[in-house]
Amino acid sequence: MNDTYAHRIGETSVVVRGPDGRPLADRVVTVQQRRHAFSFGNIGFDFVSLVGGPGDEASAGVFGGAAGLGLETLAAEFTHLFNTATLPFYWGGYEPVRGRTDRQRLEATARWLVGRGVTVKGHPLVWHTVQPSWLLGLPAGEVERLLRARVRELVSGFAGLIGTWDAINEAVIMPVFANGDNAITPLARSKGRIAMVRLAFEEARAADPGATLLINDFDLSSAYECLIEGVLEAGVRIDAIGLQTHMHQGYRGEEYMGRMLDRFARYGLPLHLTESTLVSGHLMPSEIEDLNDYRIPSWPSTEEGEARQADEIVRHYRSLVAHPAVAAINYWGITDNGSWLGAPVGLLRSDGSRKPSYEALESLIKGEWWLPPTEMRTDASGAIRVRGFHGEYEVDGMPFTIGASGAPVSSGTGAPSVR
Repeated sequence: MNDTYAHRIGETSVVVRGPDGRPLADRVVTVQQRRHAFSFGNIGFDFVSLVGGPGDEASAGVFGGAAGLGLETLAAEFTHLFNTATLPFYWGGYEPVRGRTDRQRLEATARWLVGRGVTVKGHPLVWHTVQPSWLLGLPAGEVERLLRARVRELVSGFAGLIGTWDAINEAVIMPVFANGDNAITPLARSKGRIAMVRLAFEEARAADPGATLLINDFDLSSAYECLIEGVLEAGVRIDAIGLQTHMHQGYRGEEYMGRMLDRFARYGLPLHLTESTLVSGHLMPSEIEDLNDYRIPSWPSTEEGEARQADEIVRHYRSLVAHPAVAAINYWGITDNGSWLGAPVGLLRSDGSRKPSYEALESLIKGEWWLPPTEMRTDASGAIRVRGFHGEYEVDGMPFTIGASGAPVSSGTGAPSVR
């Protein structure tokens, strides 16, 4: 395996035992990987309606469009590559009418995903966009009280199902960017950025002390660095730093990504690439400063664009997995249906067929970085040595783990199928 990924690879000794507990010497067994330790994720917005059923009309459009293919087919395509799914908890979609939440559908979806071995992440707890209109006009103190209650209720209510949250989203611009009328921007303006981050993290931490909580932003400038430094100096515990990389204007390149990752890695916290996209159609003009300003009637995927997207997704993922600080990559779109800004960023076309980018990513996650079923022969002590990317493995149906320590393990006392 490539030394570029040495920090992702471990080796361990596995003792294979028979039903009587004795080591099985000189036997051929089958070893295979079952799951990556690294978080390869995508949004699971389509599953909300497919699993939970149609929702409130007021939340239409918030949770993404129909996937264009059946539930089980979409699930198979998703789980083949991804072990983590992000579900939407935008306040305006989750509670469009005060006191009437979409908890039932979100909980059903989370349980369904967890039942298929997918780790679920919630996004976001605090944000100034996609806000319920019923907050408008309420006193600032009441808005803050309701916001705190929302964070506590979500994190405690979904504890055990969802253990990772984007605690606060885009706090850099939160006090100054009024994306339509909302009650959170004025609150952030009066309290300040650090106080808003503290609110989100402290309420979430109290609700589930074991949760992994992220600060998340698209602003990757020094302004974000200053905010992170201020928050850490204020004693707020951050578990991971979220970095958005929506690349509708073209892939930013390995050199840019490497410099950017190094800047944020200096805080000693895991880096999560929370929102990555690459376009398979024409690129958005470079002069557009706010991606939300680019609205066109149709943005089709093209043959040329799909070839470019496939090449770029391999380059992008290789550079990220090679960086030791990166712990998670979350792509923002499994299909083109319901995609942000209507851009062709999905790995599946609107009809559900695979783009070259899906197969290119498959060649990494389930190819180069994966151990397929492999026959190995035990030595005189019944042991085999297995080397591979950190994650969960099995030998003839019996599980073991390869982690950073590489400590010897035993396959247990089950009865493996040997010949």
